[in-house]
Order: sequence, then structure tokens, then C-alpha cells
Amino acid sequence: MMSSGSTYGDIHRYEPPRESAAAAVAIVLLTLVEIALVGVFTFGLISGWGIASNDGGFGNMFLGTVLATMFVNLAFILLLYRKEFLPDVMIVKKRRRKWEDLYVRQEDEDGESLTDGATESFKRAIYPYYKR
Repeated sequence: MMSSGSTYGDIHRYEPPRESAAAAVAIVLLTLVEIALVGVFTFGLISGWGIASNDGGFGNMFLGTVLATMFVNLAFILLLYRKEFLPDVMIVKKRRRKWEDLYVRQEDEDGESLTDGATESFKRAIYPYYKR
């Protein structure tokens, strides 16, 4: 769906999501894996795998690996959800010239020299309650 409007905020392009059943099944399976990983991580924290000194630090590395796997799994869930179930929408934005982001006023387009107001800013840095 395309719109011919060019005012700010108009929808320029709208592509509906695919909403495939395979992606939904994959998200459900990845969610079950995520729940299992959270359970293993929680059990490891409660059991003290990370603090036991007789294992040579392998429990701590195992917990770190499980935590990293949890976040990678969550990233795949969010990636699938964004790609398959969210629409692709492009809106019209206001185009600005480069200098508008850098300067407040039109007359400041060329910038200012290094010595402009240097004494005033030095006074303010030394004495913050200085009144003009």
C-alpha cells in the first residue's frame, strides 16, 4: 500500500507481515528451550555451582555458558518475531540539511571562532554564579 502524501507522518510504504506457521512453531519451540535454560541456570545458582571451589571453576564457566546461550536464544526469538509478525512501515520524515543539526540559528551557519566569548566562558567556569 503506497500513499501519495508527502506531509510529515504519512505512511509512504506498508508491507503486511508474512505470519507464517513455521515461524510461529519455531518461536514456541525456542521459547520452551528458553524456559529450560532459565531453569538450569536458576538451579545452578541455587545449588552453588559458581561458588564451589572443588570443581576448579568449571561450574562458573558452565553458568556463564548457559547465560550466554539464553541471550542468544532470546535474540533468535526476537529476530523471528520481528521478521515474521511485524509489518514493514516507512513513514515520511522531515528532511533537514546538514547544518540544521549543528547550529541553532540560521546566522550561525558558518560557525564561530575560537575566541568568541572565551573570556565569558572562562569566567563562568571559574565562578559559576557569575552574573552578566
